[in-house]
Amino acid sequence: MPELLDLHLADDGVATITLRHGKVNALCVALLNELRDAARSITSGEVAARAVVIGGGPKLFAAGADITEFASDPDPASFAVAGPERVREIGGAFLDALNAVAAIPVPTIASVSGFALGGGCELALACDLRIASSKARFGQPEILLGIIPGGGGTQRLARLVGPSVAKDLVFTGRQVSADEALRIGLVNEVVDPEQLDGRTAELASSLAAGAPNALRLAKAAIDGGLEMSLDEGLRHEQDRFVDVFATRDATVGVASFLESGPGHAAFGDIGPAI
Repeated sequence: MPELLDLHLADDGVATITLRHGKVNALCVALLNELRDAARSITSGEVAARAVVIGGGPKLFAAGADITEFASDPDPASFAVAGPERVREIGGAFLDALNAVAAIPVPTIASVSGFALGGGCELALACDLRIASSKARFGQPEILLGIIPGGGGTQRLARLVGPSVAKDLVFTGRQVSADEALRIGLVNEVVDPEQLDGRTAELASSLAAGAPNALRLAKAAIDGGLEMSLDEGLRHEQDRFVDVFATRDATVGVASFLESGPGHAAFGDIGPAI
């Protein structure tokens, strides 16, 4: 079976994962398994990335799950939904793949060129940052099929935009434009379609050139703290604060600040985070 995604590591330390599954990048189980494996290869250090971009090509990001996989009989005349074991298997593939993306310890950016619906929106939510083309559209339309999101659409979305907005999108199944997505906090930035690749590459390269250990620890502090009470989160932050001073990032960065002021440290020679 041909590979359903490409993983490329550039000289600047930016790894790019590009979905390659037909016209709509349907998130079938095979593609989800490849995505899981690609994410884990970055997390393990097998692919020594310092930042990651996930995209779906010039026309769309991903239109959602491969609905045909939920059918035990796809013939419209005798259609039957797959049994609970098969549904749990597909849901498990989503959970494993998107959790693996979320667990990548370096900054991740979703580059959204067009439709990011259902599982596609959930994949974007699993990334740290989202840059969208002005032609992009987002949504969790599962309710229109008589089902609910199963890849994080009721959880990561609510944590990002708040429960009220998440309920609006999940209950109605409506799509939102890039501009509305920016207004509600679903995306970080909207650019013209012809600028998307360049802007995403610029941001990813900038992050890859930053302090690698500090970035990892900052991500760990934010993501870990979201699962804790405020008091626990503050203590978690303090532990990561102490940890970062034991890295070369702090040595290089603080020395540069004392000599030249902020913004002049060169972290590129430090290498991948440890």
